[in-house]
Amino acid sequence: MRLNRYLASCGVCSRREADRLIEEGAVTVDGAAAVPGMLVTGREKIRVRDRVVRGQDRKVVVAWYKPVGVTTTERDPHAKKTVGDAFSYPVRLTYAGRLDRDSEGLLLMTNDGDLIEAMMRGSAGHEKEYVVRTTARIQDVQLSRMAEGIYLKDLGVKTRPCKVRRLGDHSFDIVLTQGLNRQIRRMCQAVGLHVQTLKRVRVLNITLAGLRPGMQKTIEGKDLEDLYRAAGLAPRQ
Repeated sequence: MRLNRYLASCGVCSRREADRLIEEGAVTVDGAAAVPGMLVTGREKIRVRDRVVRGQDRKVVVAWYKPVGVTTTERDPHAKKTVGDAFSYPVRLTYAGRLDRDSEGLLLMTNDGDLIEAMMRGSAGHEKEYVVRTTARIQDVQLSRMAEGIYLKDLGVKTRPCKVRRLGDHSFDIVLTQGLNRQIRRMCQAVGLHVQTLKRVRVLNITLAGLRPGMQKTIEGKDLEDLYRAAGLAPRQ
């Protein structure tokens, strides 16, 4: 990441102000004067005048479009590609919630342990929205059964009622408030449907808008405040 962007992400100043400070010689990286356009990883010792920049101390939330084929784990010798391989950021972040390898879409990455705990708490009923495409034509009765809640024999549990909306003959939108293992795929299988593609498009108030597979954006301002409130936490300062 460019040094000016890194300083901005740490809350030190704006990118424009960072450029000015670098030009003035007020920024050092590992003891050497920084230069315009310089790239950093966030592991360097960075100073702005007499202040040491500690990016790891700042709570960060990033919306990442996880591509198909990436396993939601940081390390797994059996996985072809993990989140640790596919996602990078100057500060170490981890995932708040999971998304299975064969699915794509929104994954929230953060270094805020309280937010991770809140998002992983199934009893909280946080909304997650998905767009699903099936191999076979969808019948209205199949959507109704999923919306009402359906017993998953292999897990021994009945799913919570949820919002389901038809998008086409082979696609629908579904909003869940629980996170059972491969829940949508299991629900589809229980009503005789096979999932062709599955994309998570929203978590609480954060959406995939403007992102393509592999892309990411830092959540800031009102969106960040609304996310914390929706997760039942006080907004970060």
